[in-house]
Amino acid sequence: MELLWIAGLALLAVGAGIALDRWLLTRSLKSAREQARKILAEAEAQAQAYQQEHLEKAQEALRRERQAFEQEQAEARKALQQAQERLAERQEALNRRTFRVNEREKTLAKAAEAIEALRREADANFRQAEALHQQAQALFESLRRQQEALAQREAEVNRLQEELAVKQAELDRTLEEQLRRLEQIAGMSRQEAKEALMAQLVEEAKLEAASMIKEIRDEARLKANREARKIILTAIQRTAASHAIENTVSVVNIQSDEMKGRIIGREGRNIRAFEAATGVEVIVDDTPEAVILSAFNPIRREIARLALTKLIQDGRIHPARIEEVVEKATAEIEEEIMETGERTVIDLNLHGMHPELIRLIGRMRYRTSYGQNLLAHSIETARIASLIAAELGLDADKARRAGLLHDIGKVVEEEIDRPHALVGMELCRKYKEDPEVCNAVGAHHDEIEMTTLIAPIVQAADAISGARPGARREALEAYIKRLEKLEALAASFPGVDRVYAIQAGREVRVIVNHSLVSDAQAEQLALDISKKIQSEMQYPGQIKVTVIREVRSVAYAK
Repeated sequence: MELLWIAGLALLAVGAGIALDRWLLTRSLKSAREQARKILAEAEAQAQAYQQEHLEKAQEALRRERQAFEQEQAEARKALQQAQERLAERQEALNRRTFRVNEREKTLAKAAEAIEALRREADANFRQAEALHQQAQALFESLRRQQEALAQREAEVNRLQEELAVKQAELDRTLEEQLRRLEQIAGMSRQEAKEALMAQLVEEAKLEAASMIKEIRDEARLKANREARKIILTAIQRTAASHAIENTVSVVNIQSDEMKGRIIGREGRNIRAFEAATGVEVIVDDTPEAVILSAFNPIRREIARLALTKLIQDGRIHPARIEEVVEKATAEIEEEIMETGERTVIDLNLHGMHPELIRLIGRMRYRTSYGQNLLAHSIETARIASLIAAELGLDADKARRAGLLHDIGKVVEEEIDRPHALVGMELCRKYKEDPEVCNAVGAHHDEIEMTTLIAPIVQAADAISGARPGARREALEAYIKRLEKLEALAASFPGVDRVYAIQAGREVRVIVNHSLVSDAQAEQLALDISKKIQSEMQYPGQIKVTVIREVRSVAYAK
């Protein structure tokens, strides 16, 4: 369009030149031509300038159109890419949804299997309940027969009493005749003869009645003992379990004997720091690829075993690292104690128990009673008590609860100079346990009077669990009590922070507070502790008393 305008202008310029030529031709042909040339040159210059200007404008417009077109193409590509991304996201969401659907199908399949397993278990429990119901019916039938037999015996006793009354009447008549004869023959008064005869008859009647009563009681006692043995044997057979005596040492395996040198450290500083932090004796001897940890306290020994295992795996063994790892191991053991208590309560189907009691139940795992693991003993006692209570028609849940808590007083952290049964009873009362459970816990060693039927059941279950062959070892319990007394005796002095009995009770290491005890006082403290041990304890050989006073100076560079 612009070119047409330019061509039109050029034509106009040409036309103007021709008109001018005609006009000038009349005046002067020569001057006219020169003027025409000048005008034509100017017109051509103007036309070229105008053409150049519009050509540049056309190119600029074309460039703008090209940029707009490229921008539209870029936006179209971006929109296409976004659409592709949305499509990919939808595809991924669809894949996730498909995966969730598959997972739900698997979960439903597992749930169906679990429901089927629960149904089979419920059927088994139902059959077991039917068997127990039949046993209860048989027991009730036996009791009914015993009651009938007892009623027959009572009727027989009444009949004998009636016969005795008849005989008494006959004897009265005979007595009258004998009295008269005796008065005539012996010269005795009637009153004297009557008293002598009545005394003789009363004595004979008492002997006969006592004999019959003894026979009835013996028969009833025999039947009661037979039923009691049957119930106890049933409970023992249904809770049969193996036993293992708890040891006082733990063995930590190492990869090579070179690690023993790193455990000992330069001049023994690592092993001394480890023993001071854990209270456990570390025995590094000629045993290949093994280090032995010795301590009578199972919790300390387990903390030491876990800490030493982590140190060996890490490879960095120095006093600061030892203290850090021991603290972490202590926290892990505390968490494991809580998990053990919760798992035990769930396994025994007990509900509503206070968290502090659950924690103490977890601590039972690391305590022994005459060599028998206290948690295993308490669980077994709970199961036996529950079975006996169920056989007798009592509350099995309360019996199981009391059986689990009967030795809870043994794991109290404070030193209490009272029987563990009374301590356990106070704990149960403190944490709102049932009064029947509290009485059973406090009375299982006859420290208090039994006021419920659950108390003798728990006492019997405790005796059954402890009387199993190989369940207990009295020497170990006495040994542990001696070591505990040794530590308590050394800890009774002022300024003592921690006390550890090591070397099987042949050495006591006492760690004192450096701000309260000086070096001279530490020497005197060792002498005082040794004298008190000599005067208050009995032990074989000798006991070494080591008082450790350590000063640490710590500063932080900021």
